Amino acid sequence: MSRLEMMVEELKSLLPAKLAEAVGLIHKLKLADHSGPKLALDRAFGCLTPAEADEMERAIAVNCENIDVSRW
Repeated sequence: MSRLEMMVEELKSLLPAKLAEAVGLIHKLKLADHSGPKLALDRAFGCLTPAEADEMERAIAVNCENIDVSRW
């Protein structure tokens, strides 16, 4: 018996409430496999105010975009 067949048999024995819970878990697994990075980006998008974004851009420009060749 394949894993899928074994899972179907297990699902058949669940009470309706537990079956609904299992469907929800399977859906979450499916989403995590296919769109995990996109979902993380979607959650982060728009989380900063314009002032916070400006402050972050300034901090990056001052602290991250300078290369000190003597430190290599």
